[in-house]
Amino acid sequence: MSKKLHLVSLGCTKNLVDSEIMLSRLRDYQIVDTPESADVIIINSCGFINIAKEESLQTLFSINGVRKKGSLLVLAGCLSERYREELQKELKDEVDIFTGVSDYDKIDELIEKRESRFSKKTFLIDNQERIVTNSNYHTYIKLSEGCNQKCSFCAIPSFKGKLQSRSLRSIADEVKRMAERGYYDFSFISQDSSSYLRDFSISDGLVKLIEEMEGCTKIRSARIHYLYPTTTSDLLIDRIINSSIIHNYFDMPIQHINDKMLKIMKRGADKKRIIEQLTKMRSAKESFLRTSFIVGHPGEGESEFEEMKNFIEEFDFDRITIFAYSDEEGTTAFKSGEKIAPEEIERRVDILNEIVEKKHKKSLEKELNREIKVTINGESSEGEFFIGAKKDIWSYEIDGEILINENKSNQELKVGKEYIAKVTEVVGDKLLATIIK
Repeated sequence: MSKKLHLVSLGCTKNLVDSEIMLSRLRDYQIVDTPESADVIIINSCGFINIAKEESLQTLFSINGVRKKGSLLVLAGCLSERYREELQKELKDEVDIFTGVSDYDKIDELIEKRESRFSKKTFLIDNQERIVTNSNYHTYIKLSEGCNQKCSFCAIPSFKGKLQSRSLRSIADEVKRMAERGYYDFSFISQDSSSYLRDFSISDGLVKLIEEMEGCTKIRSARIHYLYPTTTSDLLIDRIINSSIIHNYFDMPIQHINDKMLKIMKRGADKKRIIEQLTKMRSAKESFLRTSFIVGHPGEGESEFEEMKNFIEEFDFDRITIFAYSDEEGTTAFKSGEKIAPEEIERRVDILNEIVEKKHKKSLEKELNREIKVTINGESSEGEFFIGAKKDIWSYEIDGEILINENKSNQELKVGKEYIAKVTEVVGDKLLATIIK
């Protein structure tokens, strides 16, 4: 391990999986926490919306300013793929190797040859090894790449391509390998998970996936992210509810609730259908609902915004993410002449975030004085005086943190192990709890 590697993974958890594949291909390198001492630096960039693009570029410039002479700086991922021609022209002095979303499993070859490469087909994981980061019990499993939806605001299909689903066997083999390494908690992810296997003319592929996963005895806990309203059937919702290993965890970004806006945004489902789905999900025992909304999309007047605001106030969500509309070239919305002023979008975002904060607190307060199953993550974000944990249904590092301040179990607490905790207090956006057994 004479050579040192520093890798920065930006954006979503799907990017994280790709970064873990690159780490596996470069396992002969010593991983270092800072770029100053690295011989090779990889930035796995995000190009989804403006704020993510800005973060990727700021990270690049910051690292380039401190890296040592003779080191290699690699720009990979969505930003590099989406703006390949512009970036190779404008950043030729800062970046040594450019690559996109197609060659993660060949990163060692690109570094050895000092070669930039953009292969035509988006990389789809299939039996490649990964070095899982940040956890000894939880990992993400990618279901597919690309997307067949035509949302007016989204540029992902333009650089990720059409839907490409992994085979059930490929996913089952990866889960089995991870389980053999001690991982028992899984989050299934993709751009549009409920469309899984539709490129093979199978309409409810997730139902088949759940059945396959229930045959793996080492899975104790799992959840599915990124359901899409038009491809989430009642059969799928029922199958999740009745599953022995998949939590009643429903992550369905709905983006708006006004029928006019849903049509403009090309979401497919109308308000009535979305409320039917959410009500069915909410009625499940111990269910957890996560969603997101986009504020300020072209065409959103004050009445459409008010309808969305009222719905967010009234419906019982557990977690909500508010996105300000990002004007992305190559999308239908980009061509619209009905753009909303940035300051007005910011005003609306602020209004909704106040509501979201209250909803989050209300969701946490439902746990007060309850005994819940938690998993220990290690030292908390608040420092060494607390142990950090998560509720079993929560997604790792996404849905929140539980601060453990007392242990009455008469056992030493171990990272990655499950315990029963009693929730005693809500502190800001976190729960305070005592381990009881």
